[in-house]
Amino acid sequence: MIMGFSLILHIICLTERIDGNRLLGDPVEYIRDFFSNYVLMSAIVGWFSAQLIKVIIELFNKEKKSLIRVLFSTGGMPSSHSSAVVSLCIACAIGEGLSSPFFAVTLVLAGVVMIDASGVRYETGKQAKIINRITKELFSGNAEEINSGLKELVGHTPFQVVMGAALGIIVAVAMAFAMGVL
Repeated sequence: MIMGFSLILHIICLTERIDGNRLLGDPVEYIRDFFSNYVLMSAIVGWFSAQLIKVIIELFNKEKKSLIRVLFSTGGMPSSHSSAVVSLCIACAIGEGLSSPFFAVTLVLAGVVMIDASGVRYETGKQAKIINRITKELFSGNAEEINSGLKELVGHTPFQVVMGAALGIIVAVAMAFAMGVL
């Protein structure tokens, strides 16, 4: 992951050099540019907001899980994937306009991600529950033969996806006001 981040920074530096805007400028400027990127920050805050809501919901859950694990898990209410991509899409619409190719690409991306979250990934989670139950029944005599099992919470119900999308819209609009875009 660090190598990937390093490669991205290297490409940015080369692009800056080719573009002529800056020649390996001050790293502080790159950090400032990164955090003042309205579209990117909207997506990040959209994801983080959904994950934080999952942690808050978990506080009231009878089956206690590690809150750190919940913060970085997939599945559950609301969909952080939907929140992030819808926030990204709405931020592109606000920042670049509805006729922008950026908006078009993010709209298609949002559709694909949300359909996948409530379709394929949700069905995968249902299958994992059944496989885990069968495995537990088959190996009930020897607990060591059963590993931790398949992850069951990988997708979302349509309601969770819609709630994530609604959160994404709210976040993008709030970030537009907070960052002075609107």
